[in-house]
Amino acid sequence: MFIKARSKSAELLILRSLDARMNLKANEQLYYLNLKKGYEGEVKFDSLIGSLDHNCLILNDLLLECNNTTFQIDSLLITQDTVIPFEVKNYEGNYYYQDKNFYICSTGKEITNPLHQLNRIETLLRQFFQKHGFNLSIKGYLTFVNPEFFLYKAPQDEKMIFPPQLNYFIKNLNMKPSNLNSLHRKLADLLIKAHIPESPYTRLPTYHYGQLRKGITCAACQSFLLIVSERKVVCDQCGHKENIQTAVVRSVKEFKLLFPDTKVTTNTVYDWCQLIKSKKIIWRILKEHYKTIGYGQWSYYE
Repeated sequence: MFIKARSKSAELLILRSLDARMNLKANEQLYYLNLKKGYEGEVKFDSLIGSLDHNCLILNDLLLECNNTTFQIDSLLITQDTVIPFEVKNYEGNYYYQDKNFYICSTGKEITNPLHQLNRIETLLRQFFQKHGFNLSIKGYLTFVNPEFFLYKAPQDEKMIFPPQLNYFIKNLNMKPSNLNSLHRKLADLLIKAHIPESPYTRLPTYHYGQLRKGITCAACQSFLLIVSERKVVCDQCGHKENIQTAVVRSVKEFKLLFPDTKVTTNTVYDWCQLIKSKKIIWRILKEHYKTIGYGQWSYYE
C-alpha cells in the first residue's frame, strides 16, 4: 500500500521545460537525461512493488536528515519485522565489477559505487531510528530495473537484485507473513513528517525570461507545433489533442514553476503562450481558474 506516492521533482520539471525552451549545455542536458532516466526507472520499480499482496507500507522519494546529514531513499517498504530501503538504478548496457568497484565496459570508466550509497542509507536510517526510539531491523537492496543492463563478474551479494530476479523477489516477499500494528503506522507517519520537501542538491542552469522560447508546448511530446482548432489545440507532430483551457492552465503552471517570483497577469500569460491570439480568452481562463488580486490594469492572479 503506497502511503507516499512518487511525483516528478520540481528540478526535473524545470529541466524538462528548459530543455524544450533553450539550448542546454552538454553537461546540463546529460544531467537532465540522467535525472529523467532515473525517474523512469523508479516508476518502473513502483509498478513491480505495487503488485505486492503483502501487508506492508510503501513510501517513495524520502529525503531525511540525521545528525546534520541528509540522505535520500528511492523507495522504502515497512513490513512486520523489517524495514527495506531500495536504491533503484536504471542503468543500461554492459558494466563490470572489479575490486569492489563498478565500471562501464565500453569506456572502462569507474562510476560511483551504488553499494556504498546503499550502505550509507542503511547506516543513516539506523541512526534515525535510534534517535526516534524505533528498533526494527533494516535490510536494504540495490535494485537494477532495466532489462538491458548486465553486470559482468557480479558478486554473489545478497543486497543486489538484478532484472531477472525482480519477479521472484516480489513473489518471495508475498510468501512472508506480515501483520502491521500501530507502531508501524507511527513510524510511517514520522517518516512522512520528517521528509524534507525541497532537495538541497538541485543543479539548475541560470536562465531568464528573455532567453526562453515562448509558446504552449504539446503535453505529450513537448513540440511547439500546435494548431488551434475550435476549442482544442492539436499537435501537428504527434496528434495529441488538448482543451484550450487545460493547455493554458498547464502553461501557467509551467511559468509559475520557472518564475515563482513573477506576478501572473493577462499580458504576461498572453506573451508566454503566444498561440492564443485573444487576450480576452486568456483573461477569462485566468478569472475562472485563479484568484484575482487587485483591480484593473494592476490585477494579477494567484
